[in-house]
Amino acid sequence: MTHVRTKKQLGIRSLLLLIPLVFVSCGASSAVYSKLPLQRSELTECVILMHGLGRTYRSMGEMEEILREAGYHTVNLDYPSRKKTIEQIASDDVPEAIKECQVYDPEAIHFVTHSLGGIIARKVIKDNRPESLGKVVMLSPPNKGSNIVDALRESWYYRWVNGPAGQQLTTSVDSLPNMLGPVDYPVGIITGNDPAFFDIWFTTFIPGANDGKIAVSQTRLDGMTDFMVVSESHTDIMDADLVQEETVYFLKHGKFRD
Repeated sequence: MTHVRTKKQLGIRSLLLLIPLVFVSCGASSAVYSKLPLQRSELTECVILMHGLGRTYRSMGEMEEILREAGYHTVNLDYPSRKKTIEQIASDDVPEAIKECQVYDPEAIHFVTHSLGGIIARKVIKDNRPESLGKVVMLSPPNKGSNIVDALRESWYYRWVNGPAGQQLTTSVDSLPNMLGPVDYPVGIITGNDPAFFDIWFTTFIPGANDGKIAVSQTRLDGMTDFMVVSESHTDIMDADLVQEETVYFLKHGKFRD
C-alpha cells in the first residue's frame, strides 16, 4: 500500500547543517549510544534508532523521545558513519546496540532508521538477524542507491566528506544496497518529495520526485509492507510530526494509517 500525505514543515535547523556537495549533513560521532535515563515502560519492546550518513544520534533525539513517550525502550546508536564501510558498521557498532536492547529482555527489537541507517539495518538483519526481530521503519533510505553518489563519488571533496560508506551508495546493480535483496520482515518506508531550497542543485541529478537527496522511486524495497510519501526534505524528515506519528503507528500495527 502506498500513501501520499502533504504536510509542510519548514526545516530551519537544516540550514545550520548545510555543507555544499555533501550527500547528507555532517557531524562528529563519538558515543556508542545516547544515555537517556532508564524509565518504566508499558511495553516489553525495544527500538534501536540509527542516524544517517554524516549525522549523529542527536539527529534522532526527537524521534527517540516520541518513541519513549509511546512506551518503548530505546537505544539511540551513534556510529562513525564517515570512517567505516557499511559492513564494518554493521559488524562493529550495531551489535553493541542490540546488546543494550537485550538488557530489557524485550519481546521484540525494532529498528527506526534514517537514510544510510536503513541500509546498515538491512545488512545487519541479513547477516545476523537479532532474536525477536520486530518491525523496521526506514526514513528516506537509499535502497536502490542515489544518483547524487553516481555523479559526485569521484570528487575528492565528496570522498573526504562522506567517507567509505558514502562510496557504497551508487545505483549500480552491484552496489551494496542493490545486492542486499528483498526483505522478509515487516518494513514500513516513509520518504519525502519536498527538497530543501539548498538541495535544488542536487535535484538536477535525480530523476523524478525526490527529497533533495534520493528519488522517491529509489527508496522502495522489494518485500516492503507499506510505503508513504510526505511533503518533507531528506534532512528533516525524522522531525516531522506526521512522520513521528506514523512511525509509532507502524511499530504498533504493522502498517501506516489509511
